[in-house]
Amino acid sequence: MAPTTRRRALTTLGAALAGTAALPVTRASAGERHRGPRPLWKAHAHNDYEHPRPLLDALDHRFGSVEADIYLVGDQLLVAHDPEDLDPARTLESLYLDPLAARVRAHHGSVYRGYREPLQLLIDIKTEGASTYLELDRHLARYRHLFTTYAHGRVHPGAVTAVVSGDRAARAPMEAQTVRRAFYDGRLADLGGPAPASFAPLISDNWTLNFTWQGVGPFPDAERQKLRAIVGQAHARGQRVRFWATPDTPGPDRDALWAELLAADVDHLNTDDLAGLESFLDAHRPA
Repeated sequence: MAPTTRRRALTTLGAALAGTAALPVTRASAGERHRGPRPLWKAHAHNDYEHPRPLLDALDHRFGSVEADIYLVGDQLLVAHDPEDLDPARTLESLYLDPLAARVRAHHGSVYRGYREPLQLLIDIKTEGASTYLELDRHLARYRHLFTTYAHGRVHPGAVTAVVSGDRAARAPMEAQTVRRAFYDGRLADLGGPAPASFAPLISDNWTLNFTWQGVGPFPDAERQKLRAIVGQAHARGQRVRFWATPDTPGPDRDALWAELLAADVDHLNTDDLAGLESFLDAHRPA
């Protein structure tokens, strides 16, 4: 090839490569191809352990938050809704901690492949709060690389964020710690109080104690304004909002209430109906 022709060919090749530079295969775009289905971060599996496959059913439905009730029995943390349902084989480790640790290892540091946001594990303490929390803290320490951690005034994100709910006596030992692998589930009474989001990242409360509307007819304007004020105040402090005891029978009433919660930017929608909430959130996904 003559020198002039070669230079022309190289110039053409350079121009072509320059044109493709506008569409690079970046690390982020390559990561997108290896992502799994998009998680539903607003979906909270209430009483998750009552499903046929605790945790795993919720993850199959892409839930971003799951809830486990625990009882302290000796030095074991057993998962059940009522004391008569306690089973020594159904421990927090066997149902949640071990499967989560295995999944995070398999997905190179995250619960959902390609997504770095943490799964919320809401742990509802059913026995005396202080002693149960101290045992819980010892259990979580065995999985220290799995959990978001508070250490000496700073929060270090992990694949799973444990939030302690239930018996309020857990608060005192939690506040006394300079290092912990769990956070506190506040109530509306805590909203605007001294506890920062680094201690209480979640504000939860009973819907029926704060609102009369159950999805039938129009949402009263005063209640809509109250809901949005609650969410706005929490979000201004970096806290998330969840209500339990919302209607959960499939039908238009539940859908209407869920739609108002979404419109108000409530962070977690509570349900026992995994498929129902998955379908609802997929249908109402922002464009």
